[in-house]
Amino acid sequence: MNVFFEEDGSFKVASIMTENPGSLQVEAISGKRSKIKTANVLLRFEAPLASFLEHANTEAEGLDIPFLWECCGEPEFGFEELAQEYYGKKPTPGEAAAIAIRLHSAPVYFYRKGKGRYKAASEETLQAALAGLEKKRLQAEKVAQYVEQLKAGQLPEEFNGKIDALLYQPDKNGLEWKALEQASIESNQHIVRVLANSGAINSVHDYHFGAFLREYFAEGEGFPEVDALTVPDDLPRAAIEAFSIDDSTTTEIDDAFSLQPLADGVIRVGIHIAAPALGIAKDDVLDQVAMHRLSTVYMPGHKITMLPEQAITPYSLNEGEWRPSLSLYLDVAPDLSILKRESRVELIHVVANLRHDTLEPYFNEHTLEQDSGHPYWQRLLFLFNLAESLEKGRGKYDPTRPIQIDYNFYVNAGKVSILGRRRGAPIDKLVAELMIEANSHWGGLLAEHQVPGIYRAQNGGKVYMTVKAEPHQGLGVAQYSWSTSPLRRGVDLVNQRQIISVVQNTEPVYPVNSDDLAVIMRNFDQTYNAYNEFQTRMERYWCLQYLVQEDIREIAATVWRENLVRLDNIPLMTKVHGMPELATGTRVIIEIQKVDTLLIELESRFKALEQRQDESAADESEAA
Repeated sequence: MNVFFEEDGSFKVASIMTENPGSLQVEAISGKRSKIKTANVLLRFEAPLASFLEHANTEAEGLDIPFLWECCGEPEFGFEELAQEYYGKKPTPGEAAAIAIRLHSAPVYFYRKGKGRYKAASEETLQAALAGLEKKRLQAEKVAQYVEQLKAGQLPEEFNGKIDALLYQPDKNGLEWKALEQASIESNQHIVRVLANSGAINSVHDYHFGAFLREYFAEGEGFPEVDALTVPDDLPRAAIEAFSIDDSTTTEIDDAFSLQPLADGVIRVGIHIAAPALGIAKDDVLDQVAMHRLSTVYMPGHKITMLPEQAITPYSLNEGEWRPSLSLYLDVAPDLSILKRESRVELIHVVANLRHDTLEPYFNEHTLEQDSGHPYWQRLLFLFNLAESLEKGRGKYDPTRPIQIDYNFYVNAGKVSILGRRRGAPIDKLVAELMIEANSHWGGLLAEHQVPGIYRAQNGGKVYMTVKAEPHQGLGVAQYSWSTSPLRRGVDLVNQRQIISVVQNTEPVYPVNSDDLAVIMRNFDQTYNAYNEFQTRMERYWCLQYLVQEDIREIAATVWRENLVRLDNIPLMTKVHGMPELATGTRVIIEIQKVDTLLIELESRFKALEQRQDESAADESEAA
């Protein structure tokens, strides 16, 4: 005896070996033996097992589903009942099995009500379901049409007006997205590449920039309407001449310096920080903007400022202007020890905005021994010597430290130039050390007066933000609070308010245990990291664009570790195919095989070890 039964949603046949209460031991045509429940058996038959299912399936294919549906009444029924009515006689096991198979294949027409039992769908429900199936069929045809167009590099007309959403916030149930996914799979290309090949992305740069704007500046880069900022004019005027040192692209000039000779060879060094906290009150419109943006966003060729121009201009330490300043004065003895520190809120006169590109030829590591002729050379030399003294005081002075290069990007009309600058060059060290001095001192001032602030600390190699005055081991200071860039960083603006309250002996804007400080700190940390990641991504994009722009096919590089190298003259690291195992620091030549600025990818292959000049000269001599 054989059985026709249902298992795991499909129909099977087997021969009965033994029968037990509630179960059967059966053997399939393949010889596989198994145990099935008696309740799963739909038919018992004597017909040959080998061809039973094949004949039943063939018979089922010839059965008209709509006619079967018309044969059914409203009550629930068993498949054998319908088989008898359909064939007009007692059906053979094969015919009954065919009816079961056909009913099972048409869930729109027939609802399952148990093993072998069904109920016909109502007229209204059936027509709605069939309409739905027809809609899906038409949609599938449309998707298939889109897929073929996309694979052929053509943008379907229906995609117009939807590109922005498809790139940044797709409706994954939409036909367009389904077509993109399928085209991506069939062409073995990234979805963004499929769109680009179809002409949907006019600018690769704008695609990357747009992704960032979507997430962090959904309403655009613009600012709300704000009233003109009032600048206090009743502050004492400092009897100094201040000058700033910045890159040529800097428009938010936060810091400046001054020198005054005092008695007995003492020099009073002024560190002057723009003071927008005097004009931007907590919770006003500008403060809300600053606490939402939290930082200026930097990228090659562009930046999104934290504050609008109406707020920057009145407080930026621009040449020829009197500006409010939070100043830290250091009385420096001839041996460069600091005799006294004093903070003031005042107006300063800025007499010069010095720029790196024009200043550095006159003040660098090669011009420290003799006056280069620059009008500020003497003052810069004193500040540099003071900077080195401060660095030694922090225990961080190390003349044997390997030279590191920082890179500046300049973009003009879509062309990029990448210029390297030695990290720790005299100008950089001068500014950096005086900023560390100010941030460390003012952080200590807040702690001393028990006024809360936001600090940047480092312990065990981990850098983190905190509202407690904790050591920064990497800098070698007891505490460090960002306070010197209030036009560009929200944390600095917040800390400046607190410092000014101490200097002017007023109630702090943020009291002890202020929840506001903790919220600002967390938001800033998260946002600032995201901005930095975006800046790094855009710098990588422009590095790749530079390789394309300059048609670079081979380039020298330094092994960083394993197959990872750092390219020469641009801040780009990449993995290299086919590179042998080499020691860190080994110089190599690599071939540029493929540059993809859209997906920010670079493919390269190892070519050779870089030949040193002395080896090259020896080779030429031998050849001669």
